[in-house]
Amino acid sequence: MIPTLFGVMFITFVITQFVPGGPVEKLIATIEGQGAGGEAVSGGSSIYQGKQGLDEERVAQLKEMYGFNKPPLEQFLSMMGSYLVFDFGDSYYHHRKVVDLVISKLPVSMSLGLWSFLIVYSVCIPLGIRKAIYDGSRFDIFTSTVILIGYAIPGFVLGIVLIVLFGGGSFWSIFPLRGLVSDNWSQLGVLDKVLDYLWHMVLPITASIVSSLAVMTLLTKNSFLEEIRKQYVMTARAKGLSDNQVLYKHVFRNAIIPIITGFPGSFITAFFTGSLLIETIFSLDGMGLLAYESVLNRDYPVVLGTLYFFTIIGLLSRLLSDLSYVWVDPKITFESKS
Repeated sequence: MIPTLFGVMFITFVITQFVPGGPVEKLIATIEGQGAGGEAVSGGSSIYQGKQGLDEERVAQLKEMYGFNKPPLEQFLSMMGSYLVFDFGDSYYHHRKVVDLVISKLPVSMSLGLWSFLIVYSVCIPLGIRKAIYDGSRFDIFTSTVILIGYAIPGFVLGIVLIVLFGGGSFWSIFPLRGLVSDNWSQLGVLDKVLDYLWHMVLPITASIVSSLAVMTLLTKNSFLEEIRKQYVMTARAKGLSDNQVLYKHVFRNAIIPIITGFPGSFITAFFTGSLLIETIFSLDGMGLLAYESVLNRDYPVVLGTLYFFTIIGLLSRLLSDLSYVWVDPKITFESKS
């Protein structure tokens, strides 16, 4: 995990060194644009010298302010030293601490990710089990067709369709389209606040989960179908056990292993999920939109700081998935055997 983390950060840092139009260049362009109108002054004197632009001393001061006056390797080591204690610095663009900025965006991402996670697991596992039981039936064919059509539709396209149909675009104005809550949310009662929040989540959650339903449903179906066809199931039925006893006493605990092992990692990452297109379409100011704006504005503390944090989260979730295999299935071990 540690080499992977440093490798991801090093490659991204190297890429940022070659991307044109860094924060210093953007600030210089802004100052020169203001100076052309006679507005940019410093210490009572203009820092813009007409067609000459900024003098070298001023440019050197700007580079020192951003820490770009040091060699790249020294910059990287200094950055990683700060990141090890979770000091991500201040945003160049928002002029706030990166940690505070991320925390302010998390409610949107947590809402989208957590609800999507809960709905996908609660719908797909029962549906996948039923499809495995009735494999090849009309129910199986119909549901497979529906979920595969949903899988083929990109989330942002479905989001636009939902807005046109139910958001007052051309047909019915049923669901709100902006933010997590209404403007008068603070004046509502407790029950009304909950209902208002859930009402705002209907369209973005629907657009987010439709494509995920097919993957989890078919994974569940195939896992149970594989177990149902094994010899021990035929033996259990021959002993006189009912279908429900065979399914939930024998098949379930074996077939659920590939699904349940991914549960801890998916649960953790759900809190930090950000979708740029979904957040943009439904005017939700979350992590996806923050990441996109940070890249456009060359806001490197936000880009690299959030990348470091979410890489750790991703690595920990994969570790939990591996450990879950051992906890759930005692036949699996990481120890070498002679």
